[in-house]
Amino acid sequence: MANPNTNPTAAMLVIGDEILSGRTRDANMHYLAGELAEVGITLAEVRIVPDEADVIVTAVRALAQGYDTVFTSGGIGPTHDDITADCMAAAFGQSIDVRDDARAILQEHYDKAGTDLNAARLRMARIPQAAALIENPVSAAPGFTIENVHVMAGVPSVFKAMVASVLTTLTGGAPLMSKTLTVYRGEGDIAGPLGVLAQAYPGLSMGSYPFQRDGKYGANIVVRGHDLELLDEAMGKLGEAFA
Repeated sequence: MANPNTNPTAAMLVIGDEILSGRTRDANMHYLAGELAEVGITLAEVRIVPDEADVIVTAVRALAQGYDTVFTSGGIGPTHDDITADCMAAAFGQSIDVRDDARAILQEHYDKAGTDLNAARLRMARIPQAAALIENPVSAAPGFTIENVHVMAGVPSVFKAMVASVLTTLTGGAPLMSKTLTVYRGEGDIAGPLGVLAQAYPGLSMGSYPFQRDGKYGANIVVRGHDLELLDEAMGKLGEAFA
């Protein structure tokens, strides 16, 4: 088994005023975290930034330097406020313009649909000079990879498809597994025994997430780790502690 302490690290940069304003609920972070956990890549940080060029450039530079891989979502569409591609080019000192390979993909897609590849749609073919294209089987307009940053659409169905394309190119580590025990006790009753168990299993992560159902208080105790045998052992001890 790969050593989880040496698992590759990743960060996510979510770009868009609509996320920060609350008009749009971000679903991509939840999806990406699950996919990365399965392949043994640790999602260590997520930032959400507005559609402001200086902020985007500063954020992506910092994340690219701090983590093995960075995923971005949002801002690569056809409208005037889709500035992510330009920001990525600026962040890495590359020129950007409509590229023939990206144009050809869009031309084929819109020809089949009987739709004009107008100036607005052609904006989606503006790709930094040295970037590699990311396939988009949903709506054709490609994402791109520039150094260790994967730049993808914000639309969840497209984001998921692009993540699938990118993950095949990455090397992971030990997958992160989790198990849950539901306990109908208040967190004040759970805290002591759970703390003891957490100290006994430093290689695992344990957390409690309280709820109230039908007037009863309880918590879901979630244990996460990379060693299935150790995970099962800890769950057995949890079951005994809260029987």
